[in-house]
Amino acid sequence: MPNVEEKKKMRNLASYYRSQIEKELGAKIQQTKVTSREYSEFKDDYMPAHLSFYEKACTFSEKVLNIKPDKKKLEEMQESINISHLNITPAGAVSFSFLLPIAIIFFGSLLFFLLFQSMFFILFFFIIGLVMIKPLGTLPMFIANNWRMKASNQMVLCVFYIVTYMRHTSNLENALEFAADHLSPPLSLDLKKVLWDVETEKYDTIKESLDTYLETWKKWNFEFIESFHLIESSLYEGSEERRLNALDKSLDVILTETYEKMLHYAHNLQSPITMLHMLGIILPILGLVILPLVVSFTEGVKWYHIAALYNVALPFAVYSLGKSILSRRPTGYGQSDISEENPGLKKYKNIIIKLGNVELLMNPLILSVFIGVLFLIFGMSPVLLHGMNVTDFGFGAEDISSSCGKRFCMLEYRESQTTGEIIGPFGLGAAILSLFVTLSVGISVGLYYKLRSKNVIKIREKSQKLEMEFASALFQLGNRLGDGLPAEIAFGKVATVMEGTISGSFFQLVSMNIKKLGMSVQKSIFDPVHGALVSFPSNLIESSMKVLIQSVRKGPMIAAQALTNVSRYIKQIHTVNERLKDLMADIISSMNSQIKFLTPAIAGIVIGITSMVTAILGRLGTQLQDVTSGAATGGQDVGLIGLFGEGIPTYYFQIIVGLYVVQITYILTILVNGIENGSDKLNERYMIGQNMIRGTVLFCIISLVVMILFNMIATQILSSSL
Repeated sequence: MPNVEEKKKMRNLASYYRSQIEKELGAKIQQTKVTSREYSEFKDDYMPAHLSFYEKACTFSEKVLNIKPDKKKLEEMQESINISHLNITPAGAVSFSFLLPIAIIFFGSLLFFLLFQSMFFILFFFIIGLVMIKPLGTLPMFIANNWRMKASNQMVLCVFYIVTYMRHTSNLENALEFAADHLSPPLSLDLKKVLWDVETEKYDTIKESLDTYLETWKKWNFEFIESFHLIESSLYEGSEERRLNALDKSLDVILTETYEKMLHYAHNLQSPITMLHMLGIILPILGLVILPLVVSFTEGVKWYHIAALYNVALPFAVYSLGKSILSRRPTGYGQSDISEENPGLKKYKNIIIKLGNVELLMNPLILSVFIGVLFLIFGMSPVLLHGMNVTDFGFGAEDISSSCGKRFCMLEYRESQTTGEIIGPFGLGAAILSLFVTLSVGISVGLYYKLRSKNVIKIREKSQKLEMEFASALFQLGNRLGDGLPAEIAFGKVATVMEGTISGSFFQLVSMNIKKLGMSVQKSIFDPVHGALVSFPSNLIESSMKVLIQSVRKGPMIAAQALTNVSRYIKQIHTVNERLKDLMADIISSMNSQIKFLTPAIAGIVIGITSMVTAILGRLGTQLQDVTSGAATGGQDVGLIGLFGEGIPTYYFQIIVGLYVVQITYILTILVNGIENGSDKLNERYMIGQNMIRGTVLFCIISLVVMILFNMIATQILSSSL
């Protein structure tokens, strides 16, 4: 390998000849940076659209403001940008952190002041803008943390794939390529970058490129670096036994360290989860309980003030705190979205309608938007009816004190005692119809996520069942190969023994392809049309079968030993993963109870109480006004009338609380999935779909029952007081 002095001499020599060519040809040679087209295409395909937008926004902001970052943060920010593979500069990131808040303060304040004529929004957007400066300034670090979490979720499997490959072929470059092919992004992107840096001659050897990459994990996952150093040391071992021991030790190191770090994480998680529970659930709900009284006795508080706090500020704070908790999660054993890795499964992300032999695919977005718009029209009908000057109507017994002549009104718009404006709707019918606004958001979003992931997760669960059995199945297959049977016959023997199991079905399918279709072992497993992996898509199974195909060429005994070791590794990984789930069981069950029952139930009861309080105070205010209007009124009477303010209609209050329940369910579901499964987007979408539908329906049912019950109680109280 050339040293630093030799490299310097080579650069000087190249520079000398370049200048000589320029003199002779009379044209300047443009020196371009050597890049890998394949890597650029891979990066463009993988990088999410929002990150591409962020890159463009930072580039534009740098041109407009060009604020340089602090020298202390410059190195850390550049490191985060490199880890995230972002095409931005630190100056661009800092400039964006100032330009966006300035735009939000100016345009947000102007727009909402023109709409609502309230100074509250000028102060609100000013505070929001100031608060956003710091998080936006540290956004590259936040993106890098998310990248690290996604990558670290695949680290156990990464070491597993490399060790599995290197047991039978001691070649680090091929092992890295094998792991990169079977891992999901972003760790696969990092490994491919390691390989491409050698191809483009940025580094001279694969070891130099790999060691440079491992330095980025020094502060975060030292066990990952330690495992790779053991893998590298196996290349220099003289005896086969010591080489295999080094490889086995590397996997043991990352599994043991993973368990210990997750143990500490679980112990330290109690405090931040309690704080999140108080900030996101308890305090807002307590605020909702006293809010009806506050708005009834405090002049100037409108529904849109509460919406700004509960539907913008609070969800943003809870989401930020939740992401902060997730960013500290250590390495785990993660799952990936198999539909992203297997293009043939992408059709299952749609609604499949079978008409005979024809399959029609419909995007779930179409159905979700249709249901959402339909429910929204029902929910907005009280406002639309009032806008069309429809005469108010009611239901129940006759009530001469009511504006509609009935005990319960549909719309019940009133004239404000202070401004003279028509305000409302205060009617019970409008409050009930407002539930459709909450349903339109919760059901449509939940339905989209559920339909988008339901079919794919069923396929993955089937593959996971196979993975759980696969360790013992591989052990049996290894024993058959160890007995000297060819692989073609060994598959059929194991399929017969394991008949009735998912593993048996897999081996039976391989055996049938060999016997009836005349395929080789490789084609019977990997054929894109008839291969067994088409029905059982799993990276773990695919990698195990590739190890079998490569090791069987060296003889049945080598293949038997390779499969036996793969079987042992799978059992070790599964054991550690079950321990990790056990550590998180208490916290996860507590948060699931909040999502599935406590939050919707408490919020629904608060809506009923609010409806009753608003009805009583509104009716008392009207009755008191009728009493005082027939007599000589002094200052005391006017003050007594003003004591009962108009309050906020239950119609708007329910929409605010309902949307908050939907938002908090969404955020807590992401947090629960992140704590339990790491960066598992497929399971996250499925859980969001289930929890959103269940939580929204439960909230609406409880709100409906409690509203009707408490309003009946309120009318009884008011009728008895007359």
